[in-house]
Amino acid sequence: MARLNKSEAIQMLKEASIFEFGKTADTVRKTLHPQGIVTFIVDRNINYTNICINHCLFCAFWRTKDHPEAYVISKQELARKIEETIDQGGTQILLQGGVNPDLGLDFYIEMLRFIKENFKIHVHGFSPPEIYFLSQKEGLSIREILKRLKDAGLDSIPGGGAEILSDRVRMRQSPNKINSKQWLDVMREAHVLGMKSSATMMFGSLDEDEDVVEHLEAVRSLQDETGGFTAFIPWSFQPWNTDLKKENSELMPAGAIKYLKVLALSRIYLDNVKNIQVSWVTQGVKIAQVGLRFGANDFGSTMLEENVVKAAGVCYRVSMDELIQAIRSAGFKPCQRDTFYNILKFL
Repeated sequence: MARLNKSEAIQMLKEASIFEFGKTADTVRKTLHPQGIVTFIVDRNINYTNICINHCLFCAFWRTKDHPEAYVISKQELARKIEETIDQGGTQILLQGGVNPDLGLDFYIEMLRFIKENFKIHVHGFSPPEIYFLSQKEGLSIREILKRLKDAGLDSIPGGGAEILSDRVRMRQSPNKINSKQWLDVMREAHVLGMKSSATMMFGSLDEDEDVVEHLEAVRSLQDETGGFTAFIPWSFQPWNTDLKKENSELMPAGAIKYLKVLALSRIYLDNVKNIQVSWVTQGVKIAQVGLRFGANDFGSTMLEENVVKAAGVCYRVSMDELIQAIRSAGFKPCQRDTFYNILKFL
């Protein structure tokens, strides 16, 4: 199949039927993953602080430092959460927080060393906004910040903070946050250092089809350059409890049809990213199952804890047994994987 260009992708989003999307994306998936396997990981999202100076309009999780619900996690609480994760067969923690101006590089290094000295677990942590802020706060290059975090125990980087890599949209919904180039710069430096990362996309807020394709093009171009992205995860904006919803009461989340079209286009467009993940956290298990026929080959995480989407008023939960059964009933073989998509066990 010839590589889609931006204009073709925009036209497809605007004109192609849901059936065309599904058929094309499923063909690509079968080519890349002919064994009929669908993977998942057992992990936990640990948000070490909810204090954030970015104040993004699409986010309902952040708090100011004087807010009664503001927190910075204690070592005791962090240890408890990791112990629970390992006890349930977890192999990874996703460690992210707000951009907290009171936390410097020493805090992050100490937290990583504490984790690695006490637990055998993969740390998938600190998205580009956190890393870029540390670079600015400490007066060090992005590469130097990443080197020090890596030496302290950081294993890979999540794709958070990308939302839509279109500065037209970013300036409206997250003007205090890093721009598209800065997000890409952090990922490029991580990949140069040999660190793998995922890439994400939040769509359905103030973006148009052109912005979605601009985001996909940015990810594909960097992947051509570095090969450092292990997976891509598109998920739909959840407006409840956000300032964007307060500004526009008619703003609603993207429906299942839109989600499946964007998921399928992600699989078709990102011909150099091997793994595409469904988002049962925002869409629910049933639509996630359908997503396995729209190009996805990964069911994400059992997600023993998730707070950011939950703060926006959406709280789908699924046990490991339910996740395995969902994959089986969709006609695939469930497999537990690690962060780098190595198969740990067939189930």
